[in-house]
Amino acid sequence: MTSLPRRNTLLFIAISALSTWASGQDLGSSQKSMQAAGWPTKTVRIIVGFPGGSSPDLTARTLAEPLSRALGQPVIVENKVGAGGNIGADYVAKATDNHTLGLMINGNLTTAKLLNPKLPYDPLKDLKPVSLIGVSPLVLMAPKNAPGADAAAFFAAAKQAGDAWSYGSPGVGTVGHIGMELLKSKTGMKPLHVPYPGYAQVAGAMVGGQLQLSMLPPALAMAQVSGDKLRAIGVTSSGRSALAPQLPSMSEAGVANFSLEIWNAVAAPKSMPAPIVAELSSLIGFIVRLPEVRQKLFQQGWQVVGSSSEGLANRIAADTQVFRRVIQSLDINNQ
Repeated sequence: MTSLPRRNTLLFIAISALSTWASGQDLGSSQKSMQAAGWPTKTVRIIVGFPGGSSPDLTARTLAEPLSRALGQPVIVENKVGAGGNIGADYVAKATDNHTLGLMINGNLTTAKLLNPKLPYDPLKDLKPVSLIGVSPLVLMAPKNAPGADAAAFFAAAKQAGDAWSYGSPGVGTVGHIGMELLKSKTGMKPLHVPYPGYAQVAGAMVGGQLQLSMLPPALAMAQVSGDKLRAIGVTSSGRSALAPQLPSMSEAGVANFSLEIWNAVAAPKSMPAPIVAELSSLIGFIVRLPEVRQKLFQQGWQVVGSSSEGLANRIAADTQVFRRVIQSLDINNQ
């Protein structure tokens, strides 16, 4: 691979190409200039560890077209499914062609190694953060006839119920599991954990009366509320979320210093040269802020961030620290 002529050459040409694309003009000259910058020299692959149609897959495909236009090379999405996305993350970690990226969820970059010390890749050692794409709170859900006229009264009833109540999550070690355990530690609730294959099954069990609590993604949660099937207590972010602005935050609901979000991000192999990672970080941040892309991601349930590489690294470190305390205190593992 040839080196970049200067630090911002790739980014400058790429953004010029995107601006041309956004205005509906011809991209030919911009693509030729991009290729002259020395990278990429072939197809760029975005690896997704989840099946087609999943949230990470939709995000990757939303990024692929504008990224391809900016780089002047094909950008394709490949699904390498299994182990909660960790098979795909491991594939990215081991890639050496400098043309492989990964679209990953927060678990692949934070809790994976904590939950399974035998994981074949180390998120901190084997991957380079590129950009935090989007974030979303979860929504604390209860049956529609749950006790308590407001959130504070609901938490009081939940605390009084002790272990007579149960909560569901999409599996041991998931954010829905760890987040609820963190909420229990701050509220004095003691509901028992019941793992399910996914969020849809958790929602079904709540509607069916088998569960009294869960944390669901906003789109799924609000569909249950609008259908008069479940009740939303509040969002798990530190403040109100644009994804469900009518709902109080946990702080407003009386739970101080509680913040929990799910997120997705782009990461690269550790072997990818730092200048390329830095340029890609800036480029992807620009792409996700384009109005058309931002709107698509919002419809998929994400508030756009488009952080720097350093910003994503800081988020990984902060979340890992919080999750580590919960995982170690409860001896959670998924080996």
